[in-house]
Amino acid sequence: MIAFVAAVPLLSGMPHSEKHENRRVIDNLEETWRNAALKGNSAAMEGLLADDYMAITPTGVLQSKEQTLALIRNGTLRFKSIDYDDRKVRFYGTTALVTCRADVSGVSADGDMSGSYRYTRVYARDSKGVWRIVSFEANRIREPEPRKSNKPAAKKK
Repeated sequence: MIAFVAAVPLLSGMPHSEKHENRRVIDNLEETWRNAALKGNSAAMEGLLADDYMAITPTGVLQSKEQTLALIRNGTLRFKSIDYDDRKVRFYGTTALVTCRADVSGVSADGDMSGSYRYTRVYARDSKGVWRIVSFEANRIREPEPRKSNKPAAKKK
């Protein structure tokens, strides 16, 4: 119990004004990422991603910074539209955790990737105060399948 109480200030001890400013910075970085993705701007994307960036794609494939940038550069990964909704940003010291819903239209190496996704993007602030994306994971939102009835089928007369 003592360890838990001692850890709480590390998670929530950021002053409100600093939290507000950092939230604004992260929101701007999310928009910068969106614009870079829509324009296929690999140079802007390179500046956003940490050197040790790692993504987990909706198909479960691990993707490094270099692999992600290569897919953007060669046009294999292209976005036509990205619309955000329900974004939440939480801070844990020098780490920001973003969860969001995104409606996406575009193509990847696996083909059409249009649909709705939930994603988690993790930012880390370095010793110079620069926020970089260190991790990303996206999952497609699937519509629930219709429930099957346990009742036996009606007999025809």
